[in-house]
Amino acid sequence: MLAAVLKDFDQLILEDVPKPRPGPGEALVRIKSCGFCQTDYKAIKGIRRNVSFPLIPGHEPAGIVEAFGPYVDHFKKGDEVIVQPSGYCGMCRNCRSGLTHYCENAYTTGGDGPTDVRPGSFAEYMVAGANTLFHKPKKVSFDAACLTEPLSGAWKGLIQYSQLTIGDDVVIIGVGGIGLFCLMVAKAAGAGRLIAVDVSDHALQTAKHLGASHVVNPIKCDGRKRIYDILPHGPDVVIEAAGPIEAVKLMVSLLRRGTRWNIFGITTHEKFELDSGLMHFLEARMDSSFGTTPLAMQKAVHLMERGIIDAEKIISHRFKLTEIEKAVEIMGTPNRNKVIINP
Repeated sequence: MLAAVLKDFDQLILEDVPKPRPGPGEALVRIKSCGFCQTDYKAIKGIRRNVSFPLIPGHEPAGIVEAFGPYVDHFKKGDEVIVQPSGYCGMCRNCRSGLTHYCENAYTTGGDGPTDVRPGSFAEYMVAGANTLFHKPKKVSFDAACLTEPLSGAWKGLIQYSQLTIGDDVVIIGVGGIGLFCLMVAKAAGAGRLIAVDVSDHALQTAKHLGASHVVNPIKCDGRKRIYDILPHGPDVVIEAAGPIEAVKLMVSLLRRGTRWNIFGITTHEKFELDSGLMHFLEARMDSSFGTTPLAMQKAVHLMERGIIDAEKIISHRFKLTEIEKAVEIMGTPNRNKVIINP
């Protein structure tokens, strides 16, 4: 089969590799669509260094079951499916507590996090554990369905962890793919004033189109002052979905008494300062969110199936697998939203 193989940083090569075979409890999925995540881009460009080579990146797939191994009972050949990239054993203490993303035997297909990283979905086929598959609703396109994982992360971080309630004033710092999903979930959940913050005017224009009540470019103004001009009493919820440490520092500067804030986008090990006495008296509540769970995936499927979230609205570019080099180039530009690979 054809696959994009990362041989070393900045060496993503298209080549023929053996078509994988599913083992017990596994399914072979023919990939129809795969989202291009910033995590993939960081691995390709060497911004993220915890990578073992060779690697087939891509961890946001949807496709069709081609074959399956023994002990697969709930899927058959021809089923249209969505794949959760984070695999789990289901038997360890964390899994049995419902925290599958803490699984002691976790693996990921093409992604980041566990030490067990398996071939991903920038390829014509991939193997996935059957317990990570979800039936794709017929009314949801493959391009939309492959975005279930980032949408599920937005739901998990904003609704399950930061407990957004109707009328809350929300600030989302960073409106790339995941930030736009956070914005759409917040809008659907009844956010009051909804402020998008980004250094890309293209991203801010998209955020405005998707329901942001205000947009702020911190390069062009004092970000904190502008936000407090809009929200004199400060935000109820702040989501950092950008990645740079500057975004985290801006988030901390926005806190007032009772703010819930979620470190969502930054994955690099960088430091910021907190005034412990101030934090005590503010009672600002910090959350963070990584990965996804079967619950969050199912919630995301429901959001799309019921027409509450239209994931295709954030797609700006589509490329064939043979055009993967062009996709990488676009990922490095500011004038894009979500990029999709169609093997």
